[in-house]
Parts: sequence; C-alpha cells; structure tokens
Amino acid sequence: MKSNVGKLLSTAAIAATISAGAAASTLEDVKAKGFVQCGVSLGVPGFSNADSNGNWSGIDVDACRATAAAIFGDAQKAKFTPLSAKERFTALQSGEIDVLTRNTTWTYTRDASLGLDFTAVNFYDGQGFMARKALGVTSALDLDGATVCTEQGTTTELNMADFFRKHKMSYVPVVVQKADEALAAYASGRCDVFTTDKSGLAAHRSKLADPAAHIILEETISKEPLGPVVRHGDNQWKDIVTWAMFVQVNAEEMNITSKNVAKIKKESNDPGIKRLLGAEGDMGAQLGLSADWAYNVIAEVGNYGEVFERNVGPSTPVGLPRGINKLWTDGGVMYAPPVR
Repeated sequence: MKSNVGKLLSTAAIAATISAGAAASTLEDVKAKGFVQCGVSLGVPGFSNADSNGNWSGIDVDACRATAAAIFGDAQKAKFTPLSAKERFTALQSGEIDVLTRNTTWTYTRDASLGLDFTAVNFYDGQGFMARKALGVTSALDLDGATVCTEQGTTTELNMADFFRKHKMSYVPVVVQKADEALAAYASGRCDVFTTDKSGLAAHRSKLADPAAHIILEETISKEPLGPVVRHGDNQWKDIVTWAMFVQVNAEEMNITSKNVAKIKKESNDPGIKRLLGAEGDMGAQLGLSADWAYNVIAEVGNYGEVFERNVGPSTPVGLPRGINKLWTDGGVMYAPPVR
C-alpha cells in the first residue's frame, strides 16, 4: 500500500514538473521575442478587422492586446496573423501563433479532441440568419427550400443542418472557405440567406452596399460562446490569457475604467480594488507577471464595457446591444471570479 502511494506521489510530482515546464514555455518564448502573436479573423468588423493602413481593431484584437499589456505593460506589443476558419486551429497547434483570438466557439469536440484549451468567454453569441427584406421572410421557419451561404470549417454548418432537419425543411448549402466569400456570394444573389453568429451577421451587414435592405431574423438557433484559445497543457499561459479577460470584467463591476484607474489606484481603500490594481499584495507573482499587470490591462485596454462599446456597441457601425453580455449585476451572464 505504501509503495502504491509512493508511486502515485511520484507520478503526481513528475506530472507537476512536466506541467510547470510546459506552462513556462509560451510565456518565456513571448518574453524572448518581445510580443504576442495572435491569430485573428480575415476581417469581421467589431471583432478583428484591419483598416486601410493595416491597423487592427475589435473585441478579439483587444483580447490579444490585453494579454500583451499583462505581460509587457504595453498593449501595442501584439502582432496579428489573419486566418480563415479552416486554418485557425492548425496555426495554433503548430506554434505559428501564441493564442487564437478569432471569434471561435467553445464546443465539446474542439475542447476535447484538438489538443487545445478555451479560456474566458469574451462574447456570448448565437447563430442566426440574414436575408434581404425584399425576400419577404420574417422567420427562419419560412426558409424551407432556401439556398444558404456559410463559411467552411465553422460550427455553423452542423448547426444549420440540425436546424433544417429538426424542422423537417429542405435547404441548399453554399459553403465557401472564407467569410468574405460567403458574404460576396450572398450579396451577388447566389444564395437567399447568409448564416453565421448573429454578431458576425451584424458585422457583415455593415459592409453591404445598403445595410438597411437586409434583416437579421429573430431566431437564434445555437449557443456560441466565443473566446480565446491556447494550446493544451500550458497552464500558466492559459491562466494569463484567461485572467486578462477576467480583470476587465471585474474592473467594470467595480466602476474602474481606463480613464480613472490611476486615480482609483492612488486613492482607494477598498481591499479588493487594491489587490486588483497591485497596490496591495503581489497577485502577479502567481502568474509570473509584475504586481501591476492587471492595472496595465485596464489602463491600456479598458474594462469589458469599454471594449464592448467602442468595438460593437450601439454607437458603432455594428450596432449591437449589450444583451446577455451585460454584467451579471445588470441581468446579463458576464461574470468573473474575484482576484483574491
């Protein structure tokens, strides 16, 4: 019995050693090269999109920059690799990128079989359908016999098949490799409707010649929790990417913004705020980061509400309401563990 216990302890110790070694590798590599390499979409306004000068913006871009701010104290120490849905997982598995921040849905199969780990959800979404108003449909249940455009290598293909099968309707899929190709096919009339996550539909609609001529149908046919993805087994790296998001959610809950964070750090007597901002204790040491890592994330990138509003909020061309992405204190599902 003692021998078995000894073997178990020995095995656990070896596993912990291996895990610790693996956990340090991505962080060490990132520090050595001086930037975080993130895989992003080929162009989804509000999530990851480059302007004519090659400047990237979006919720997923900010997730990458939050990780850079946590490590370097500088959100600009981030570089971006545009990837199609088909390419994204291979790029992460091969080490071409350090983290995938590309509106990617967390599913059982992806989590369990690809050698990858999902981190915090940075946008709760669901799949829908977009159609021309002139088509005269008001519900996804009116789409029997429709031709439907979508992107290859996404969860939308199976969701679409499940939806039409469930409701005993027929459809003709038009599946292309890239999202912009799917949008172009829809815009040219090759298909009646375009399907993807509803946030993506709103983003792509903003790129059409007459956005007002298109309607996003009411039904949401799936759950699409979106968030960054890292390689499996690199526990420290996963924690850094995860908590870079969590501190933004906690900051919004505490009414800490990029504009007031310096003042609050200096003046607040709240123990929770002092821990979060590195004014008390050294929470960063547990992740291999500086004491002010969370302060840097908020100062450089902002809290979650700021990220949402400037990228996809009502005042942007994407024009999304907060919806279920409101804080839990406001009736949404956005909730983060405490920093303590």
